[in-house]
Amino acid sequence: MHHGAVAPEACPALVLNADFRPLSYYPLSLWSWQDTIKAVFLDRVNIVSEYDRVVRSPTFEFRLPSVVSLKTYVKPSRTPAFTRFNVFLRDRFTCQYCGDHEDLTFDHVIPRSKGGQTTWENVVTACSPCNLAKGGYMPQDVRMHPAQKPQCPSVSQLHSNGRLFPPNYLHDSWQDYLYWDTELDP
Repeated sequence: MHHGAVAPEACPALVLNADFRPLSYYPLSLWSWQDTIKAVFLDRVNIVSEYDRVVRSPTFEFRLPSVVSLKTYVKPSRTPAFTRFNVFLRDRFTCQYCGDHEDLTFDHVIPRSKGGQTTWENVVTACSPCNLAKGGYMPQDVRMHPAQKPQCPSVSQLHSNGRLFPPNYLHDSWQDYLYWDTELDP
């Protein structure tokens, strides 16, 4: 039995665009070790950093990459997808009515029953109690107004908000590529 051995499953690779910025911050752009090795052999990525972990086959041994960069630049999308997750991220996982962070759902500011659409400009993050309290009423009828006016965020706004919620696991080799706007140590 190997003490302290790291299973390959615990060795995802951080995927950087050709400009060495992560493809996404939240969720963080990670590939499984299998997908990473496949991309290396297909010559689609450059290995930037490696784990100490080695995988072996009968004919070769290979250190698992911890950071890879794409050889071809992928142009980031200009407008983010309208998803429940991105609404939560735009609103920083905070109820727009009371500021709570638990039991989150989303609310139509102008209720659908009153013609409200399911769009960036009409949907906000709400905790279940506030969503129930507001119900099908207009904001002014129940004096419940969102903390921020809902609008379509930019991709950079979502990236910025994503940096506020780092993943549970960050390998040391990733640090130099994740938060370019953090203050450098002297």
